[in-house]
Amino acid sequence: MRVYQTNEIKNIALLGSAGSGKTTLAEAMLYEAGIIKRRGSVEAKNTVSDYFPVEQEYGYSVFSTVFHVEWNNKKLNIIDCPGADDFVGGAITALNVTDQAVILINGQYGPEVGTQNNFRYTEKLKKPVIFLVNQLDSDKCDFDAIVASMKDIYGPKCVQIQYPIATGPGFNSLIDVLLMKKYSWKPEGGAPIIEDIPAEEMDKAMELHKALVEAAAENDEGLMEKFFEEETLTEDEMREGIRKGLVTRSIFPVFCVCAGKDMGVRRLMEFLGNVVPFVSEMPKTHNTRGEEVAADSNGPTSLYFFKTGMEPHIGEVSYFKVMSGTVKAGADLTNADRGSKERMAQLFACAGANRIPVDELCAGDIGCTVKLKDVKTGNALNGKDCEYRYDFIKYPNSKYSRAIKAVNEQETEKMMAALLKMRQEDPTWVVEQSKELRQTIVHGQGEFHLRTLKWRMENNEKIQVKFEEPKIPYRETITKAARADYRHKKQSGGAGQFGEVHLIVEPYADGMPDPTVFKFGGQEYRINVKSKEEIDLEWGGKLVFINSVVGGAIDARFMPAILKGVMERMERGPLTGSYARDVRVIVYDGKMHPVDSNELSFMLAGRNAFAAAFKEAGPKVLEPIYDLEVYVPADFMGDVMSDLQGRRAMIMGMDSEAGYQKLQAKIPLKELANYSISLSSITGGRASFTTKFASYELVPNDIQQQLVKEHEAELEADD
Repeated sequence: MRVYQTNEIKNIALLGSAGSGKTTLAEAMLYEAGIIKRRGSVEAKNTVSDYFPVEQEYGYSVFSTVFHVEWNNKKLNIIDCPGADDFVGGAITALNVTDQAVILINGQYGPEVGTQNNFRYTEKLKKPVIFLVNQLDSDKCDFDAIVASMKDIYGPKCVQIQYPIATGPGFNSLIDVLLMKKYSWKPEGGAPIIEDIPAEEMDKAMELHKALVEAAAENDEGLMEKFFEEETLTEDEMREGIRKGLVTRSIFPVFCVCAGKDMGVRRLMEFLGNVVPFVSEMPKTHNTRGEEVAADSNGPTSLYFFKTGMEPHIGEVSYFKVMSGTVKAGADLTNADRGSKERMAQLFACAGANRIPVDELCAGDIGCTVKLKDVKTGNALNGKDCEYRYDFIKYPNSKYSRAIKAVNEQETEKMMAALLKMRQEDPTWVVEQSKELRQTIVHGQGEFHLRTLKWRMENNEKIQVKFEEPKIPYRETITKAARADYRHKKQSGGAGQFGEVHLIVEPYADGMPDPTVFKFGGQEYRINVKSKEEIDLEWGGKLVFINSVVGGAIDARFMPAILKGVMERMERGPLTGSYARDVRVIVYDGKMHPVDSNELSFMLAGRNAFAAAFKEAGPKVLEPIYDLEVYVPADFMGDVMSDLQGRRAMIMGMDSEAGYQKLQAKIPLKELANYSISLSSITGGRASFTTKFASYELVPNDIQQQLVKEHEAELEADD
C-alpha cells in the first residue's frame, strides 16, 4: 500500500440511529474498494465491523470500527460508529478525529431521536454533514415525506443530490441531479448502468438541479456572480461550491442508497473522494496549551491515541491519528502524558479486525499499532523537541449507574483490573470506588450499556458479577443553633482518660459574621473568638471551627483533637451516616485533668458533644437534585410528563427543537435510578435525555423519617 500525503486523505464518521444500516454500508464500501471479496451481513455475523463476540451475541454495534478504502487515488479513513445512544462514546470520539460526518437515515422511519443526537454533536463540533437515506427498498419508505421532514428539522440547508424514481422492494434506480444522469442497477447491485434522464423525470430533475446550483453558488462570491449571469455552473464549479458549503455547514447534501443491495454505494464513494473536504481544509486542532496544531507532514511528529481495542490473541490494539509530521515504522517516540519512551515497531492501516502493514503515515492519517508498553486512550506520542498533549474530546455525563460486586469476593481485585481495562476501550464507562457509599459504582450511558459490560465481564473475563442499585449520596445539615456538652472519662488502672467539651453548633452560610452571643434555656453564652478554621469539605459545603475557650479551661493543644472528633462525625452524619455540611462549631468551655487528659479523650468528647448538639439543631437530610433535559417526540409528551411528576420532578420549561420537544426539569437523583429504562419503555426508544448535577435540596419529611429508620436498623444489625 502506498504512502498517502495529507492532501490525499479524508477522514469520515458514519453515524445514524441503531438499525439505520451503517455496518451494512461499511461492508458494501469495503467490497466496492476491493478490500474484501464478498459482503458479509449482520445476520450472518461475518461483517468486518461487528466482529467482537458481544456484538455478534446481541446483533448491534458496541464499538466503533476503523477501516479505510482506497478510491480514485484518495485514502478514505472511515469510522463506523455504534447507533444506540448507550454507545455514544464511539460517535463522539470519531467526530473529534474525523472531518466529515455521513448521517444515515432509516428509509422506514425517517429522522429519529438518534439522528437528532448525532446532528447535535456535529453542530457542537462544527463538522460538515452529508445525509444518506438508506433502505429505499423498504415497503414503508416514503422518500418525499422523509425529505420534507428533514427540511422541517434542519431547514433549507438540506439539498437533494439524488432522488429515487420509486421506493419499495422494487427499488433499483435513482436520478442524480448533480451529474444529471439516471443510475440503475441489476438485482446484484454493484456497478450502475448510467443513462440520460427519461423525459417523464426531466422537469423534477431540472427543478432540483437548479436548487442545487443555487445552493452551491451561495458559498463563493465568484460562483454567485457567474450564477446570476448564466443561471448555471459547470460540474466542477458545483463541486467546489458544495465543498465550501460543507466546510461552513451551509449545505447538507442528501444522497440515496440501498446498502443491503449495494445500490448507490459506488456513487456515494465517488462524491466522498471528489467533493468532501480534505484534512487541510478543516479548522486546525489545538493542543492543551491552546496552540494550533497544523496537519503538516513536515511538522514535528505528534500522534494522538483516540481508541484502544482489546483483541483475543493480540491484546491491546492502539488507534491513533497523526496530528502533525510523519511517523515511520520503528520510530522512537515519547509519551507526553506519562513520560515513557515507546517504539512504534509496526504501523498498520486499519480494516476492522484486519490490519494492513505500512511503512509510514503522514499528518492527518489514521492508523493503529500493537504491543505498546504504556500508552492509554487520550495519550500523545511525540518526536524530538515536541511536547504536544491533547484534551479535546468531551464525553456526556453518565445517565445510568449501578453498584457492581464480584459474586466471589476473592475475585474483586480481578474484577477491578478488568473494569479499568474495559474503560480504555470505552471512556464513557466510568468506574468509581466510593468511600462515601462504600460501593464500587459503574456509571454508563444506559441500561443497555451496563448490560453489555456485565456480559463481557462474565463471558470474556469469566468473572461472575452482580449489579445493585447504588446508594444515594445524601448530605446532612442543621437548621438552627443548639448546644451540648460531653464528658469522656475512663479509669482502668494506670493513666486514665478524661476530656470534657462544651460546644455550640449552628447552620453556616458564606459571608456570615462571627458569632457574639447565644441564648439557650434563658442562659446567655458570650463568644470570644480566639481562633477560627474554615474548612472546605471535599464533599461540598464547609465546616467552620471556632475556639472560644477562655481562662484555660481546655489547653489549645487539644483543639486539633476536638476538631478531629467533629470531622469524624461530619464524615458519618448522626442521622443517616451521610456526610454533613455547612455547620459552624463553637467550642466555648470544657474541663481537663492534669494527668488523664490526652488527645484521644478530647477527640471522643468532641465527637460525642457534636453528635448530641447536631441532633438538637433541627437536623435535615439533603438530597442531590439534577437538571434533566428530555428530547421526546410530541406524541409522547403527555406520558413523559406524567411519569416525571410521579418521580417528584419539577417541570422547569418546554421548548420545540428540530422537530422534537425539549422538556427541562429538576429531579432527585433517587428518582433517576431507572429512568433510562422507563423513558425507553414509554417512547419505544425514541427519546433521549441528559443530566447534570444542580444542587442539594431538603428531602420531604416522610422520606427523611424513612431514611433515619433505615440507618438505625443498619446500626442495630451491625451491633
